[in-house]
Amino acid sequence: MRASDAPHPQITRRRLLVTGGLGVGLVVAWAAWPRHYEPNLSAGRGEHVLGAYLKVGEDGRVMVAVPQTETGQGVFTTLPQIVADELGADWRTVGVEPAPINPLYANTLFAEELAADVAPDFGRFAATFATRSATMVTAGSTSARMYEAPLRAAAAAARARLCMVAARRWGVEWEACETANGFVTHEAKRLRFGELAADAAELDAPDNPPLRMTAGERLAGRSLPRLDAPAKLDGSANFTADVRLPNMVFAAIRQGPIGALRCLGDDKAAAERVQGVLQIIERPDWVAAIGQTSWAAERALELMRPRFETRGELVSDETIARDLDAALEGDGDRIVARGDLAKAFKGATVQMARYAVVPAVHAAPEPVTATASWEDGLLSVWAPTLAPEAARQTVARALRLSERNVIVHPMLAGGSFGRGIDSEPAVQAGFLSRLLKRPVQLAWSRGEDILHDRFRPPALGQLAAKINGGRIEALLTKIAAPAYGEIVASRLLPDAAVARAIVRAGSDAFAVAGAQTPYAIRHLAVDHHVAETGLASGYWRSAAHSYTCFFTESFVDELARIAGVEPFSFRMAMLGGQPRLARCLSTAAALGGWQGGEPGTGQGIAVHAAHGSHIAVLVEAHAEGARVRCDRIVAVADVGRMIHPDIVRQQIEGGLVFGLAGALGCAPGFEAGLTRAHRLGQLGLPVLADTPDITVELLPSNEEPGGASELAVPPVAPAIANALYAATGRRFRDLPIALT
Repeated sequence: MRASDAPHPQITRRRLLVTGGLGVGLVVAWAAWPRHYEPNLSAGRGEHVLGAYLKVGEDGRVMVAVPQTETGQGVFTTLPQIVADELGADWRTVGVEPAPINPLYANTLFAEELAADVAPDFGRFAATFATRSATMVTAGSTSARMYEAPLRAAAAAARARLCMVAARRWGVEWEACETANGFVTHEAKRLRFGELAADAAELDAPDNPPLRMTAGERLAGRSLPRLDAPAKLDGSANFTADVRLPNMVFAAIRQGPIGALRCLGDDKAAAERVQGVLQIIERPDWVAAIGQTSWAAERALELMRPRFETRGELVSDETIARDLDAALEGDGDRIVARGDLAKAFKGATVQMARYAVVPAVHAAPEPVTATASWEDGLLSVWAPTLAPEAARQTVARALRLSERNVIVHPMLAGGSFGRGIDSEPAVQAGFLSRLLKRPVQLAWSRGEDILHDRFRPPALGQLAAKINGGRIEALLTKIAAPAYGEIVASRLLPDAAVARAIVRAGSDAFAVAGAQTPYAIRHLAVDHHVAETGLASGYWRSAAHSYTCFFTESFVDELARIAGVEPFSFRMAMLGGQPRLARCLSTAAALGGWQGGEPGTGQGIAVHAAHGSHIAVLVEAHAEGARVRCDRIVAVADVGRMIHPDIVRQQIEGGLVFGLAGALGCAPGFEAGLTRAHRLGQLGLPVLADTPDITVELLPSNEEPGGASELAVPPVAPAIANALYAATGRRFRDLPIALT
């Protein structure tokens, strides 16, 4: 089976016409959509393409095309490991390269989950549209979940073709051949992959080739050496800021306060006196300095001090809080409804609490950057993008170019945490390169990055519950937050009209994802109250789960105290339908030496389930003057069958530290359209000395692989808040947590 023959999601005419907003236009578009796509991998000298995902060289080297951006999460190792295992390759001969833009690599799982959250009837439609539009995106802990099956199928097809060539030479049935360590074998005979690659590339694979059944050692499930580690250790790995092109110049940029209308003026003369400054570019919405070095460009902007026009009330902490309050008081959309909440609450004693989280920055180690080169009507862009096709479409649309004239080179990303979904620096670099007719490397200052981040949106939660028999019988969760799903969909789905149609087809469940809770609660409702805050929001690691888990797990802890049941037992009583999560919780309590969360213990717990995975977190924390000290974190996770256990462990550990940062910092604060924080050191991020002792236990499982990169972020904050209650007797209902 050729890669182009792989099945694609189907949608029905009824689904296309679910809402009048879609209409005949999409039906016509659907009729014209191609059903099959050909691989477009480029073969180097001595290489032969065997499907969409891999090439085999005559020297035996196996190159795997990875459609996900390597941000440090390990996809440049785990995804090639799937291919190498199924192919029977020698890991020492395996290499990796970014996959080209092609519908074959579309992340239909993320598109389907996003659209299903936003509009349940449109999940399959979004998946099909994502395929047609080559919506490649790295987000939502989807890498292994999305690509394991197609990678195994591609490797099985390539293995069958190699075996067919060897079988012809030996005069045997190809099904009798095996592969191992880069060889095709049959009894005592063997041939290297490299000797068979050229002929194999000329063959068609059989329909539905069988998966490899060889007994003995397999690569899957082993912690193999990371393919990206050597280059990162010796400094040879290329990030966007490492790109160097002939005649290239460096650019720095200044944009006005949030909500600024236009630039009113600047001290251009002062900037031009900086040695190495070549040119000043002034646009209505931003000002850029061009220099021979990045230092010269940034220094010029510091001296320019551009001024911007603003009108009306500018964004501040007060306006954000007011907008959330107003939204919560207004009408909401019921996203989840189970049982009869009104009947359960009638005449009952109802416990209530309100929680809030403020906007959070990404604070990725790599500054926002892009490199662009305009030559002969063709624009090439190098960027740490998490969505290369969306970036290409965004750049083409903004600069009024044909998409065929824009080439996007996805680069390694330094963290990102979701920031790379947005493409505004690529647009700016492309504009400057076309204007100057020479390559331009643009880097935002850290202050610019913080001020014009695409923030994790603020949210306000109001929860009400009825307790009966030592457990929660009824729970109402009302959340005021921006239309998170609509924001993310509009950035990722290249066709803006379709994105709008999808998000308008139903309520924005993405904005309250995770609020349903894993507990067996008989009467449950979740309402979303759309808030307009004036902030630009974007995908932030774990998205809405980062605040919904804080709301629910903090409230569950409060309800346990009210019910007179210790928090561990209170949770376990409601997890009868979640055996994997219950096992995580019981193991975490045992490993962490749970003491019941009694006063003075400083212990708190929280659980979370998302992306097919489960986790329980136990935290020990205390107050030290005006500072929160997190002393210890114990996490137990069940992520299903693991491809590379060490990488899973690294992602859980990284998620715990990121969750710690979100619990105690990441909040820039706003006043008059500006952020109060301008540097990383002002964001309250944990440093090495603040990092607690971390224990991670991964439970063995034969379930399908789940997500790991975002799983551990959400439960950290509620576990810390619950631990601080045990340490101080005070409830902390706001993020970031502050003692004063």
